[in-house]
Amino acid sequence: MPGNELIGKEEIREVMDVLETGVLMRYEFDERRKGVYKVREFEEAFARYLGARHALGVTSGSAALKVALTALDIGPGDEVLVPAFDFIATYEAVLEAGAIPVMTDIDESLNLDPASMENRITEYTKAVIPVHMCGAPAEIDVIVSVAKKHNLAVLEDNAQACGGSYRGTKLGTIGDMGILSFDYYKTMTTGEGGMVVTNNKHLYDRADWYHDHGHDHNPAVGRALEGRTILGFNYRMNELQGAVGLAQLRKLDYIVSEQKKIKGVIKEALGRVDGIGFRTLHDPEGDTATFLGFNLPDAAAAKKFQGALKDRGIDTIYYKENAWHYAPNWEHLIGWATANSKQFPFAGHKGSIDYGVGSIPQAEELLGRTLFMIIPVKMADERMEQILSGIEKASKGL
Repeated sequence: MPGNELIGKEEIREVMDVLETGVLMRYEFDERRKGVYKVREFEEAFARYLGARHALGVTSGSAALKVALTALDIGPGDEVLVPAFDFIATYEAVLEAGAIPVMTDIDESLNLDPASMENRITEYTKAVIPVHMCGAPAEIDVIVSVAKKHNLAVLEDNAQACGGSYRGTKLGTIGDMGILSFDYYKTMTTGEGGMVVTNNKHLYDRADWYHDHGHDHNPAVGRALEGRTILGFNYRMNELQGAVGLAQLRKLDYIVSEQKKIKGVIKEALGRVDGIGFRTLHDPEGDTATFLGFNLPDAAAAKKFQGALKDRGIDTIYYKENAWHYAPNWEHLIGWATANSKQFPFAGHKGSIDYGVGSIPQAEELLGRTLFMIIPVKMADERMEQILSGIEKASKGL
């Protein structure tokens, strides 16, 4: 996977700056840290990169979702529209906030379908989370337009498309708030870690207070001596994560450019195969090329081609049957198996709750015939030749 392929001397150098001070926490110990504030520096650098006014480092992408939802005042009794094709953390974060995730259909980009939003909005709907899945942007301008029409907040989940954009604007900065994930599988990594971004100072302040037990971080009086506005919890990013993030951020554009080169070569080879088409890209320039999504005429053909590729050492992902990225496959979600015996927040919710496939016909059809390849940053010539040769040979059986 991308970021973890490039961990090297740059990350070591940044981490050593922290270890030499012995201060691993992002706050306080000002004399001991000798001017080293890696998380703060990472936040400022990331905000500049995105063109956002505010960025807040947190412990994970999942935590970023929870912090952002809280900042947006999402809570019990509310519903949040979430795409059916998604990593489970988005649904979990909505539930952690006390709200209900509403499964919503996808379009041919395999991201949330703006047209399906209207059918899922109820009197309880308060927000929508468009997820830029597998490196490519959702039709975010249309989604924002529909959301504004219905007075819904927009929280962009950009966990899988770090560095991506839509019509020249970086993903994560188009909605009211955005989040990013830096776990070990992501485009850039800090091992774990995430970021909340927004251009709204009020929302940033609420996120900042909430992620650190309600501290308002007033520099005039110092942390723990100031007044408090809201209660919070601990989702603070630590200095080691911030240090690695700084080094990785400097490599982000290189990561995306290398992935685009590799993806382009493989896509060209697949494009020569009769019956293969490709996932729609609403903005091809904004794609991070972390994944290559391609489709076949039907599910039988997709599974057959997947098997033929596997026989030649080429792995693909069939998300229709994936246990973590397709909501109808989550038996614990369907069974309301929250970690409390009262099944909160499902039990007692006044709206209807439906995770059946009947409401997502496009997801069923599209994911049923789609395969994905993960695109690395580094690929040896021998491996590329194996893939290209394998595609050609596998195609003969279609």
